[in-house]
Amino acid sequence: MKIEENRVFDEIAIGDSAEIVRICTEDDFYVFASASGNHNPMHLAGHDGDGDGMPEAVAPAMWVGSLVSAVIGNILPGAGTLYRAQSLRFQGRAHAGDELVARVTVTDKRPPDGLVMATEVSRRSDGATILTGEAEVQAPARKMRFDDLEIPGLLIERHRHFDAIISRAEPLPPLPTAVIAPEEPKSLGGALLGARHTIIAPILIGDPAKIAAAAREIGASLDGIEIVEAADHLTAANIAVDLVAQGRAAALMKGHLHTDVMLKAALRKENGLRSGRRFTHVFVMDVPGVAHPLLVTDAAINIAPDLRTKMDIVQNAIDLAISIGIEVPKVGVLSAVETVNPDIPSSLDAALLSKMAERGQITGGLVDGPLAMDNAVDIAAARTKGIKGQVAGRAEVLVVPNIDAGNMLAKQLAYISHAEGAGVVMGARVPIILNSRSDDDKARLASCAVAALHEARLAGRLPTGELAAGRAAE
Repeated sequence: MKIEENRVFDEIAIGDSAEIVRICTEDDFYVFASASGNHNPMHLAGHDGDGDGMPEAVAPAMWVGSLVSAVIGNILPGAGTLYRAQSLRFQGRAHAGDELVARVTVTDKRPPDGLVMATEVSRRSDGATILTGEAEVQAPARKMRFDDLEIPGLLIERHRHFDAIISRAEPLPPLPTAVIAPEEPKSLGGALLGARHTIIAPILIGDPAKIAAAAREIGASLDGIEIVEAADHLTAANIAVDLVAQGRAAALMKGHLHTDVMLKAALRKENGLRSGRRFTHVFVMDVPGVAHPLLVTDAAINIAPDLRTKMDIVQNAIDLAISIGIEVPKVGVLSAVETVNPDIPSSLDAALLSKMAERGQITGGLVDGPLAMDNAVDIAAARTKGIKGQVAGRAEVLVVPNIDAGNMLAKQLAYISHAEGAGVVMGARVPIILNSRSDDDKARLASCAVAALHEARLAGRLPTGELAAGRAAE
């Protein structure tokens, strides 16, 4: 908050008061836990700190107390004030979402520079008192004004979008998933993690000895897990596709094999997984600080897609976005510029895709382009360029010109913006879970959840309205 002009001792009278209003959030409590070292689960969203079966997200008492110091340091007396003592009595509890009022009132002056102040924090909605106390401070010695102080921004690395996607997928029947060559710890661990969360029911296909060795390395049990022996990776991939054709599997999951080996089996002519659309890859990115999941496509399969392929890229991404709860996806088709330039082919493709959506050749979402990255995701940048419409500055799906741009964008989000990425191949008869070797457990579990939600929606087991309602309730 902005610091006001301070008040020195002689300018302050008994009875003077000041207050601030602050809505407390779950992120505030994570920042406090990081700064203070107090990791009490009572204060952290998603954790049941007292064993009653419900997460609490109770505001840490000393965080509430710190609101008093904000009034004293920013307003009354303001900049230059130093604490001498503070007593606190906690009379109630605040929770994430509560709007709190912190107030101080001068009750005594003690020359040459001492002030005694009654302190209080209450909940605005019902007036309930959360905290009372008394502060003794040293008033500032000289007048000062600070128009603005630059405070470094904080990034909360919580992946709330993935948490929401996973929580929606867990109540569904486990998705029968053929896992191809899970012969090293990460790929096997991701499949078993999905099973523990009841999101997938894995069928492991590969070398049983290597699978068993990977299980021992991560200390996991394979009891109750079906294992199908395959002599090599191509055989394993073909067996997985056969299981889909037989109705025993409703998804594929890439293990420790090359992507092109898996896709060769999926694209085979006899009993393959072709659906009439091009296979395209979609990253579902959970980017800290972004209010919605961000889909990036295609960053893994189509190297230099032509216009027809981009139509499938856009349509596949819209379909997947709807499955994870984005009711009407907003698709920004990226280029280096936001105006059509005949010398930049991606700008021409973007304009054509936008017009195709307008004419009903691409359905289910709002498509706009060409958009440069800044005016696709930032409303202020879009307004500066004079770009209007429902997509500019609000894009939830980013369609890149080629695999170079997509790969760079996805890795920039992961390594600079601390995003997690769930990977799914669309356009096949069943979703294909495609993780990177560097993905952690959260990304692998989220990939399983995204695939499970998509398959459930297509099968009519999870109506779109239910997903949208769940998203609105968060």
